[in-house]
Amino acid sequence: MAANPKSVVVLDYGFGNVRSAERALARAGAEVEITADYDRAMNADGLLVPGVGAFAACMAGLKDVRGDWIVGRRLSGGRPVLGICVGMQILFARGIEHGVETDGLDEWPGTVEPLKAPVVPHMGWNTVRPPADSRQFAGLDADARFYFVHSYAVREWSLDAHNPSIRAPRVTWATHGEPFVAAVENGALWATQFHPEKSGDAGAQLLTNWLDTL
Repeated sequence: MAANPKSVVVLDYGFGNVRSAERALARAGAEVEITADYDRAMNADGLLVPGVGAFAACMAGLKDVRGDWIVGRRLSGGRPVLGICVGMQILFARGIEHGVETDGLDEWPGTVEPLKAPVVPHMGWNTVRPPADSRQFAGLDADARFYFVHSYAVREWSLDAHNPSIRAPRVTWATHGEPFVAAVENGALWATQFHPEKSGDAGAQLLTNWLDTL
């Protein structure tokens, strides 16, 4: 445990492997609490938003605990947020499942759509292609593998920073049948389509990299 461990809230809104995330963050040296309490989630050094299941159900659950407000308020103040799996997907503008379109948090433009691949869901270990200056993947080899479980993904990235004083989001890609967004690093907002808490040493390094930004 670090001398001055960072406090992290794993947002408990009914969707996500909160215990796995708690254990992985604790091993990385954080003080972790699983809660939906608004004030605790707002005041923690870092907020992790997990997510499993359907996009629409996750959005409904998030709104039930004012998670949309928490994420928005934290980011407006430059307070770090990490989204995982569907917790990443809901950060985009919309999700389409079984022909039903649901609004997301719209932190980034883009649509979460069915993944076009010979085998779906994409379940298992895969490599990723981060940009050269990524802080998320610092200290990791190019052949590092991460654990994915998903049938939907963002297949096109449409946000670029045109203001030279603003750093463009760093986007990491992976391929399963077709390229899709595997992770994003955008100032205080980080997200991964894969599960770092289930990705062994590589996932532990990524979580450590995140904690180092808090």
